Amino acid sequence: MTLEQVRNLPVTINVVTAARALGVGPNTAYTAIRDGLFPLDMISVGGSKRVLTASLWRHLQIEGLVAA
Repeated sequence: MTLEQVRNLPVTINVVTAARALGVGPNTAYTAIRDGLFPLDMISVGGSKRVLTASLWRHLQIEGLVAA
């Protein structure tokens, strides 16, 4: 995933997209979530896990992003 793609993500993303941005596979991400080791902030929406994109940006140290 390119920097431009990461910058253009919506406010929340699914785990698969977050995993791709982190450079890991979805199985690795879901295992980390299950084990409490996933490094990003998440919320539950309708029984699904959603990753907060701002948390991804912080983790990747992407600075200078401003909410539109």
